[in-house]
Amino acid sequence: MFKKFITYLFFLTIATVITMITIDLYISSQAEGKIYTSVKKVPHRGVALLLGTAKYVSRGKINYFYKYRIDAAIALFRAKKIDAILVSGDNATRYYNEPLRMRRDLIKRGIPKSKIYLDFAGFRTLDSIQRATKVFGLKKYTIISQKFHLERALFLARNLGVDAIGFAAKDFKGTKAAMRMLFREYAARVKAFLDIYILHTSPKFIGKYEKIKIKENRE
Repeated sequence: MFKKFITYLFFLTIATVITMITIDLYISSQAEGKIYTSVKKVPHRGVALLLGTAKYVSRGKINYFYKYRIDAAIALFRAKKIDAILVSGDNATRYYNEPLRMRRDLIKRGIPKSKIYLDFAGFRTLDSIQRATKVFGLKKYTIISQKFHLERALFLARNLGVDAIGFAAKDFKGTKAAMRMLFREYAARVKAFLDIYILHTSPKFIGKYEKIKIKENRE
């Protein structure tokens, strides 16, 4: 009995790994040709969707994923590749508010407050992507995050029928934090695949429509 259990567990593990790798490759393929790393080469889009993350990690150290996303948004705005920024992130408690913190840092770096819009219900990437269209009415925009995250975000956008491209913020490779993030990404991609094709998941919260005043993003 024990040997049968071990054999079953072995094949189940192999099947799980193969499934995760297949989904990972599939999601990556959905973003092919849609991710840019050069400010000069990225096409102009009226709005950039800046995906939120925590500013600090353990012991108050800066989260470089956060820093590089802010840097990327500022670079695109200064180069006139975008006209406005929709910041989408978690607003779980009064003490943790990703959109407000990101807006403060953008303003400190010279982005006009009037050009920044806030989505406080971007609890997950799926929520951020779906709400960008369902709440803010965007059909064509640039997503800002690291490359590994952009692939999943673009997969979600594509399955919503959105014309989205991605601008890859600088990555933070070769660290324990980066390795943990990549491991989490494998699981997140499986969840995203299930959300789209099996569960048909909707955003956790859909509020009232909020217009972003960029003409080219309206149908």
